[in-house]
Amino acid sequence: MNFFLELLKVIGLSTYYMLESLVFLFVPKRKKNVSGETVLITGAGSGIGRLLSLKFAKLGATLVLWDINQDGLQETLRLAKENGAVRIHSYICDCSKRQEVYRVADQVKKEVGDVSILVNNAGIVTGRSFIESPDSLVEKTMEVNTMAHFWTYKAFLPAMIASNHGHLVSIASSAGLIGVNRLADYCASKFAAVGFAESISLEMRALGKTGVKTTTVCPYFINTGMFDGCSTKWPFLLPILDPDYVAEKIMTAIRRDQAILLLPRILYFFFALKNILPVKVGVLLVDFVGALHFMDSFRGRVKKD
Repeated sequence: MNFFLELLKVIGLSTYYMLESLVFLFVPKRKKNVSGETVLITGAGSGIGRLLSLKFAKLGATLVLWDINQDGLQETLRLAKENGAVRIHSYICDCSKRQEVYRVADQVKKEVGDVSILVNNAGIVTGRSFIESPDSLVEKTMEVNTMAHFWTYKAFLPAMIASNHGHLVSIASSAGLIGVNRLADYCASKFAAVGFAESISLEMRALGKTGVKTTTVCPYFINTGMFDGCSTKWPFLLPILDPDYVAEKIMTAIRRDQAILLLPRILYFFFALKNILPVKVGVLLVDFVGALHFMDSFRGRVKKD
């Protein structure tokens, strides 16, 4: 096919896809049934991971819960059972360690079977300026927020490809789309997670594995404790997000096979501007929304003794 025919094809399909997206704004896609699916959630011991576990439990999914925190994991296990979970399995796993991910993944495959929905949710944040961030914490941030995705995909994606059925969910961050003061290592890890998820999505398309879906989630700060102390300059514009609201939106995105989810919705507009405006204008807008000082009062989640 020559250049002009290819161009006409692209223009025609682009017009169709734009109209399709416009229709779906008013007539949402039907939500798929996840009952009977085997859902593995990392970082399930607290926050969004716990809330997603409870929501999948109510929908009849088989749950496989991973966390490094045994007490948090047990609490999620208890709550999931109260919310109707019948088939539920929990495993202690340090997702920053490749061999441990592979070992626990093998255990899951033997005891539960193939995972059909993988939710990479586990994450950590240093919350210091780059120069003040200890090397060990910078490495840990990359290992948990990025490298763990590599190892879980290596472990569970082959079965999805073989059956042409599955869903890969990456809980990233709006900080994976724009740099933020005092979040250099976190932003780097989330930028990498977003890029990785997008690349895998394209790999699935190139392989013709249209049954393997991907969803990348990029929310603003969520009130889970992870970013305690952070402030937002204009709450009516960029509010600190309610965890249950975020979890419900993630569930809807997964069940409608939505490729990317930004929360709040105004972020779609901000990031569109970022890609077309001069750099100096972009920095001006970043300062206007308060991104230079989001982390000034950061405390983070207080660890219990």
